[in-house]
Amino acid sequence: MAKSDTRRVSLRHPRAWSVLAAAGLAGLLVGACSSPPAHKAAVKAKPTTTTTTAPPPTCPLTGEPAPGGTIPQRPAMAVKIDNYPAARPQSGLDKADIIFEEPVEGGITRYAAVLQCQTSALIGPVRSARNIDIGILGQLGTPLLAHVGGIDPVIANIDASPIVNVDIGDSQSYMIHPPNHVPPDSDYTSSAIVYGLHPTMTTPPQPLFTYSANTPPGGTAVSTVNIDFSGTSDVTWKWNKATDTFLRYYGFAPDMLADNVQNAAANVIVQYVQISYGPWLENDEGGLEVQADLYPDASGTAVVYRNGYAIPGTWHRTTLGSPTQFVNDFGVPIPMQPGQTWVELVPNTITAVTTP
Repeated sequence: MAKSDTRRVSLRHPRAWSVLAAAGLAGLLVGACSSPPAHKAAVKAKPTTTTTTAPPPTCPLTGEPAPGGTIPQRPAMAVKIDNYPAARPQSGLDKADIIFEEPVEGGITRYAAVLQCQTSALIGPVRSARNIDIGILGQLGTPLLAHVGGIDPVIANIDASPIVNVDIGDSQSYMIHPPNHVPPDSDYTSSAIVYGLHPTMTTPPQPLFTYSANTPPGGTAVSTVNIDFSGTSDVTWKWNKATDTFLRYYGFAPDMLADNVQNAAANVIVQYVQISYGPWLENDEGGLEVQADLYPDASGTAVVYRNGYAIPGTWHRTTLGSPTQFVNDFGVPIPMQPGQTWVELVPNTITAVTTP
């Protein structure tokens, strides 16, 4: 028989089929070990999950982290503070969230210092209210306004507005008299005293600005900003890179507070406003009440100074209760740097001068 015939006969033999079957079974077992079942592979695959952490709460009027992670449940509190040279150095301004510097009679200025997230044990010297305070503070909802007196028409207008009138001159218990201070700059108060007079008011104000830690595009680098309100209020802000703030001076003299802290601001807003005088007399020297066109549907030019840059733009405000909008030349809101903001209400007859 030929060899080829022998091979065909061998394949037909039962033992030959047994060997082939065993080899096939082993191959299947090896394949099974090297390729796991589809359902087991699916069990091993874990779904991808994404977790987000809510940002910590921030103070509504500074954009900085709220103290202790909680926004104080209280309204904004504004205090009228004298800025005549005899009133300096003042107390409590470094604890304010926003400070408005306003022109009053005689070319002098006064402050409306607004506190909310921080407190101060001594604020002052506290002086009388002005009609311009209504336009300044109305955008804060129902703020407390602490002051010492005011002429009758001004007090009547405050009482008719959403602002809560807190005349600390009504009682000696509302005032603090530090030693070595003489009238009219001897009346001070504290945030605890003023808030204690209205303990049921627990609604924080809405933010006036948006905030961004990044410098907005479109600014021009500056080193100083001079605002010559008058001979008693020739203000200069100088950029300080080390503190990332503008420091405040009168001429070459630092504007120091009673606690030996220099006034400084993360943001300085120069808001040019249309002012007029009258119809009421504010003092015995014939000084007329200063009025400012701040609402309704009021507008003007503005410059925001932050991070050593000047960002020009405009401002507009529709109603007493709406915040003032500061926008750049493209109509986009200008964000502030988180921190304290000074709003300089500058008569549009004065021009702030900057040094590049």
